[in-house]
Amino acid sequence: MFRGIHQVSVDAKGRMSLPARLRDEFLQYDESSVVVTIDPVSRCLLLYPVQEWEQIQQKLDKLPSFQPQARRLQRLLVGHATDLDLDGAGRILLPAPLREFAKITRKSTLLGQGKKLEIWGQEEWDAQREAYLSETTLENLELDSMMDISL
Repeated sequence: MFRGIHQVSVDAKGRMSLPARLRDEFLQYDESSVVVTIDPVSRCLLLYPVQEWEQIQQKLDKLPSFQPQARRLQRLLVGHATDLDLDGAGRILLPAPLREFAKITRKSTLLGQGKKLEIWGQEEWDAQREAYLSETTLENLELDSMMDISL
C-alpha cells in the first residue's frame, strides 16, 4: 500500500528517484516496471505497479468505446500510459510530455494513494492542497456518509 507524502527531485534528464520505502513497496509486486499516465481530473501523473495497471486497463478496455465519455477516458488514461523501468538506483525516467502535463520541474511531490502514487509538480501540489484546505471542513466532508470511520 502506498501512503504518505514524499518530496523528491527530478534531474535535468527527467529522472526521478523513488524513496527507498516506496521502492520496497514495488518489490512486493516482484517487478521493476511501472506504468505512468495522466490523471484525467487533476494536473498530476498516476504511477502504478504494472500488475495494478493491468487490472485498470482491462476495465477500461471493457467500456463501450462508442460512448463519448468512455472514449475520452480511454484516450486520456490508456493513450498516455507509458511503461517505465526502475533502474538500479531506483529511478524512473519521466517522459517530457508527461512532465509538461503535470508541470513537473526540479521538485516534485509523491502522494501515496493506496494502490498507486500521484506525482505532482511541487508548486502544483502546494496550490492544490491549499485549495482543498480552504474549502474543506470536517462538517462539509460528510465523512459519515462516505465511510464508517471516526477521525
